[in-house]
Amino acid sequence: MSRLLAAAVALAFAAPAMLLPAASRGSDRSLPMHFDLRHEGSACGAKCRLFVAASGAITADTPRDFLSFAKEHELAGATVVLDSDGGSVHGAIALGREIRRLELDTTVGHLVDLDGAGAPRAKLSPQGSCESMCAFVLIAGVHRFVPSEARVMVHQIWLGDRREDPTAATYSAEDLVLVQRDIGRLVRYTADMGGSMEMVDLALRIPPWEPMHTMTSAEIRAAGLEMAAPDAGAATVASLSRPLPAAQQPELPHVTDGARPAAISEQHWAMVDHAGGVVLARRHPLTFGGESIGSFDLMVACAAGDSYEVNYLEHRRSGSHTPVPEKLGHVAMSSAEGVATFKLVSSQHSDDELVTYAAATVPAKLIGAFAAAGDHSMMITTESAAGETAIRIGNTGAEQSLPLLATACQKLGQQRASLEEHRAGGLASAK
Repeated sequence: MSRLLAAAVALAFAAPAMLLPAASRGSDRSLPMHFDLRHEGSACGAKCRLFVAASGAITADTPRDFLSFAKEHELAGATVVLDSDGGSVHGAIALGREIRRLELDTTVGHLVDLDGAGAPRAKLSPQGSCESMCAFVLIAGVHRFVPSEARVMVHQIWLGDRREDPTAATYSAEDLVLVQRDIGRLVRYTADMGGSMEMVDLALRIPPWEPMHTMTSAEIRAAGLEMAAPDAGAATVASLSRPLPAAQQPELPHVTDGARPAAISEQHWAMVDHAGGVVLARRHPLTFGGESIGSFDLMVACAAGDSYEVNYLEHRRSGSHTPVPEKLGHVAMSSAEGVATFKLVSSQHSDDELVTYAAATVPAKLIGAFAAAGDHSMMITTESAAGETAIRIGNTGAEQSLPLLATACQKLGQQRASLEEHRAGGLASAK
């Protein structure tokens, strides 16, 4: 049972890191959450507040650590300043209940220590992120407010040991029972904290292969995350998904025939027959805000030199709130090894779908690093006048299949070299 409890975590998805000024001790968000007590800077006079800096990952031990911290300090009237990537579902719920029991306020940001004598003092910087399960800790405050510079981000809870490639993983009935039980606890907790089911609904729409959703000011208010004290100020968070100007979209040529490979799996990378040869291929669902709007295929094929040709084929349809764009203007693939921008061959409508075909020549080291042993992923992003999609795809099956492709490419290269040598020899004899 302990294994199951450890697996039930909310994903801390790969959101872009924020560059923040130097803060108080232990600002590393990857470490388990720790707590520091600070008084606000003396310039505030009699209105100086008491802050509790809460930075780092939420673990199963976090509620116990906070309880020990609260017993050692007088926290009456304090504001908990959250800066966290999220973490454990059970840990976040228990931490939130402790914050509510102590009748504390919550906000998002981080504390910057001030020099000077006397008790440790700090100023509140609004530059911070409260991600995944952190948002459910935020809702525990008696008063809670989100500065306009801060971000609150949500997505589905998922089994932590299958977060890297969720479409390739297998799930037992026991796994489903665990996830549904945790969702039920989250719903009850949100209601107990006076929050709205809007936040639970919004979080449960975003699958683990999409980036976390950054809540807008309207969503923050609808979720009940904004319940500010009179002098706290209004909360506004801008959406990161902005429509792109139509003028940026280039004119594209017609699609080539025979681009669709056969027998591609959503569960793993594999070698498949395509256009008279073999390619390493995988299919993945295409979603926007958690709603299915189609799928795309990635096909890795042989290319000249130390590189591979990567083809992208997408079939996109309308969603409830996402009409099909006229065409795509940009497709890119990024990983820890770098970014590859695809050349758009075609993006045009066929029946009720937008079919897009694009290609890129990618360094072999980028594909090799992705297919190496261990859990690795790459991000596929597209842009259009209607907005932007970003999908994370894992490497299940790539480690076993890429050597087969490399061997096939090596043989193909030898055959081409032999043919060129034969042609050169024949020309010399004729002369």
